[in-house]
Parts: sequence; structure tokens; C-alpha cells
Amino acid sequence: MNIVITGSSRGLGLALTHELLNRKGHVIIGISRNPGCESKNALSKYLHILTDLSQAENITKAVEKIHGFVDSVDVLVNNAGILIHKPFIDTSPEEIHRLFSVNFRSAALLIQKLLPFMKPGSHIMNIGSMGGVQGSVKFPGLAFYSASKAALTVLSEVLAEELKPRGVHVNCLAPGSIQTEMLAEAFPGYQASFSPDELAQFLADFVEKNYRFFNGKTLPLAITTP
Repeated sequence: MNIVITGSSRGLGLALTHELLNRKGHVIIGISRNPGCESKNALSKYLHILTDLSQAENITKAVEKIHGFVDSVDVLVNNAGILIHKPFIDTSPEEIHRLFSVNFRSAALLIQKLLPFMKPGSHIMNIGSMGGVQGSVKFPGLAFYSASKAALTVLSEVLAEELKPRGVHVNCLAPGSIQTEMLAEAFPGYQASFSPDELAQFLADFVEKNYRFFNGKTLPLAITTP
């Protein structure tokens, strides 16, 4: 499978990339602001695009590079994201813009530009958040982060209907807290329920085959209710 993963240099994106590299038969294209991962004895091929997806012009250039690597894309994993933990009233316009640019707009633009390269049976997996799921527990200081992830969740549901004639599946997986660098930076000392490596195995299975059983679904990945 030809698999594009954004935010592939750390956290959940890095763990998923490593997991898929240890499985045979894939070409994995990682996109991130930091250098790509290195995996010794990998069973699949890895290519990396170094860029900042918050800038729309960089997305166009990244897609051109992807098309230079592969003729088609089987899976797009929109995992890139940022988290700013700050009270609603203190969040600056620039911070709001960056949150939505990375967490929502970059995913939407990548989908737009990669769709011509996606055949029937392809899959888009958007990585949302439990904070963006209606009815889940919400936390102070995450208003704009949660709103950006909620936008990605609804986009996934709408696109699943719109892309049915193309045979492209779209789902949103919404993890709870994961012990990543991003979480540690925003919530120093907080201990999450899962490690990236634990969740990466589940996501890799979903990427390879289990997505076929879902379309237009938001799947909470959490052990708490709500």
C-alpha cells in the first residue's frame, strides 16, 4: 500500500510509521516539520517530506513530491496536529489561526489535492480527539484545540457521504490522552492512559484492513465514559 502520514516525526505519527515499516509491502511517505524517522531492518520503504503544513503553499509542493514518488495513494492518515493549552479569553488570534491551520485546514487541503490520486478502495483516516467528540468530557484551556478537532470530525462524516461514488472511505479516530511529547508540553506531569506504541498497533491494523468495515464513523479510542 502507498500510505501518506502527516506528523510522522514524533508522537503517534512516529509510532504508527514505525509499526507500518515493520510490516511488509508498503511505501510510506511521512510529512512533518522535523526530520523523518529512521528504522533499521524495515520491511517497507520510507520516504520523507520536510515541510510545515500550516502554510497552504507547502501543501501544494508536498503533493507534487508525493506524486513524484508514487502514482497513487491508498491511504492518507491526517495525523499532524498542535495543542495549545491556554484559557479561551487569553488565546491570541494568531494562536487560533495556527490551531485551525494545522489541525483542520491542512487535512482538508491535503484531501482535496490527493483525491485525484486515490482509487476506489482507498481510505482517509483523520486523527481527531475525544475533546472534539460531542458529549465527551471537556477540559478548560482546550477550547480552540477541541473546536478544531470537532471540525475535523464533522468533515470526516460529510466527506464519507460525498466520496461514496468514488469508493473512498473516510473515518475519524478520536483518541483520548496519549503519552506524547505534545501532551507533556501542554500538561507537564500528566500521565496518559496509552503510549503511542500501544495505539499504533491498533491504528496499523485499521490502516491495512479494518477500515473496510467502517465509513463516515467517528471511533472513540478511550477507556472512559463519556
